[in-house]
Amino acid sequence: MLEARHTMDAPTTTSADNGTSGGGGDWFTPRNKPTSTPDNEPGTAEGRRPAVIRPVGRQTADPEAPTDGAAAPPASTTDSANTGVPDQERGSPEAIAGPASMPPPTASSPAASSPRPAPTPVTPAPAPFASATAPPAEPRVPAQRPAPVSSPGPARSAPDTEASPDAVLIRRAMAEITPVADKVTSYFYALLFVRHPDLRSLFPAAMDTQRDRLLRALLTAAEHIDNTDVLVDYLQNLGRGHRKYGTRAEHYPAVGECLIGALSKYAAGVWDAEMEAAWVRTYTTISQVMIDAAAADELRAPAWWYAEIVTHDLRTPDVAVVTVRPDQPYPFLAGQYTSLETPWWPRIWRHYSFASAPRSDGLLSFHVKAVPAGWVSNALVHRARPGDIVRLGPPAGSMTVDHTTDSGLLCLGGGTGIAPIKALVEDVAEHGERRPVEVFYGARTDHDLYDIDTMLRLQQSHPWLSVRAIIDQQAHQQLPDAVRAFGPWNEYDAYLSGPPGMIRSGVDALRDIGIPSERIRHDSVEELVAAGS
Repeated sequence: MLEARHTMDAPTTTSADNGTSGGGGDWFTPRNKPTSTPDNEPGTAEGRRPAVIRPVGRQTADPEAPTDGAAAPPASTTDSANTGVPDQERGSPEAIAGPASMPPPTASSPAASSPRPAPTPVTPAPAPFASATAPPAEPRVPAQRPAPVSSPGPARSAPDTEASPDAVLIRRAMAEITPVADKVTSYFYALLFVRHPDLRSLFPAAMDTQRDRLLRALLTAAEHIDNTDVLVDYLQNLGRGHRKYGTRAEHYPAVGECLIGALSKYAAGVWDAEMEAAWVRTYTTISQVMIDAAAADELRAPAWWYAEIVTHDLRTPDVAVVTVRPDQPYPFLAGQYTSLETPWWPRIWRHYSFASAPRSDGLLSFHVKAVPAGWVSNALVHRARPGDIVRLGPPAGSMTVDHTTDSGLLCLGGGTGIAPIKALVEDVAEHGERRPVEVFYGARTDHDLYDIDTMLRLQQSHPWLSVRAIIDQQAHQQLPDAVRAFGPWNEYDAYLSGPPGMIRSGVDALRDIGIPSERIRHDSVEELVAAGS
């Protein structure tokens, strides 16, 4: 479930030879900085309160609800890379690109497959966890903290005796719909686009990856419904990130209405008024956290930044280092990542790690590997040129250096995962610290060590830095296994960036050699909480 699958059947665009954007995006003309703001610029902070959540009542019929055989929303192949790290092309960690990402708001559910008596209208109850309001003084760049490690499998919940009543009901519904998850998500989007066609423009033309993220977001919500710290922080980041899609407060009830409709249809065996009320309460809280975070963020930062490509360095036939100049100051921390949209694929955002610490000239660099059927990555590697304009979302991620300690850094970077590792090294150097930093740079072949010269130059300049290249085909072992031969690492904080398989095996290997989980940091975007917490 973690790794996206690709086919080569990507949709075509109407892009002209001069590079103007296809797909009707209209916001961009390459090699010229846009002078107008996209139509979907979010509104002011006022009016960010959600529309009134309607009491939930079962309709006896819904003429607009699609049947099982109704056409699903347009779907085509995903171009999200199965690399597992933000610096590779992939789907948004902000979960669903569009109005919602977690469980649903209220509203009437569509007619279920079998009629049931209408439950008593439910008024949303108080939130099951902390207040959703984001404090105005909250810093733009999140503070350092370890990234949580999620399992690639279905959400694991605590025993029902330890869970809240709402969490028990939500997990019961999730268990019911998991075997038919694809039908649930298809039906949800069909409902959404039939009932609210005006929302279709917020979503990308290709919906495969989008549909995948919905299920993962639901599993995340079910897994962490009682975990206030993780869930609220995740949702606040999600709400801030959704500003770039043009999401507004009034969109949330529509999404929740349709999601509850899909859940009630496919969890019919366990669905009742009590379960519906639990979902209403949960989504009411979830949506309010996101809305408040977006409103607070709107007071201090734009929804997106335009950035001009100033250099394009093709390091290998499929890896490029792309450097951009944002149109206004862009605050971030070394080790973080951003979302990026190209003019050739409007409304399709992919995540890339910053390949350097913040620079005095304000430039930002990314390492991009073109992947099979990867629309955005292939455009950035093979099509983009200096002068082209891209859009950037807000910074995100928690794989940052804790400068309050003098612990050593053990850094594992696989493939283009070396980009944020390089940024961390620069960050330590800029702080004038002499704490030991051990970098293991993994690649399948020596050809893939495209940035080894840069890392070796850093090693020559800083005696506290050690760089080791681990080539799979020569060493006949994976990067995490190679780390075991060195050490000890009990006095080090560990940082991992690379494909999801490398991160999972790396975490296991580091735990085995005595590094506690709270000292292991990574941003595996496929695992949603890691990107939002």
